[in-house]
Amino acid sequence: KVDYDVCSNYGNWLYSAGVGNDPRDSRKFNMIKQGLDYDGNGDYVRLWVPELQGIKGADIHTPWALSSAALSQAGVTLGETYPQPVVTAPEWSRHIHQRPGGSPHPRGKRGPAQAPAQHKDRGIDFYFSRKKDA
Repeated sequence: KVDYDVCSNYGNWLYSAGVGNDPRDSRKFNMIKQGLDYDGNGDYVRLWVPELQGIKGADIHTPWALSSAALSQAGVTLGETYPQPVVTAPEWSRHIHQRPGGSPHPRGKRGPAQAPAQHKDRGIDFYFSRKKDA
């Protein structure tokens, strides 16, 4: 059985892209959080982005946050074998250092990170997270 509804799918994609009808301010789709929630080990990304196959686990979702040594070991050169990020949204910063399931990265912080944005600029994941003290 195929579950397909053109109008519903189109509406959901628009909503996820942040251009749909949403009463919340500054709604943004958090790709890092989605990757950790639904592709925690990075298998889906590894299937479709062969340039990143050497990166282990959930680190595949944020290759720009890895150390030069880790990138070199994985055979990735940002800007050459894989592009530099065009944008890094402030809302991603708290997810970059997390493992699937929400636990912090065992090595602590990696790479440059920005402080969480103030209340008016928080992304959608703030409003639906369990912790409200961020």
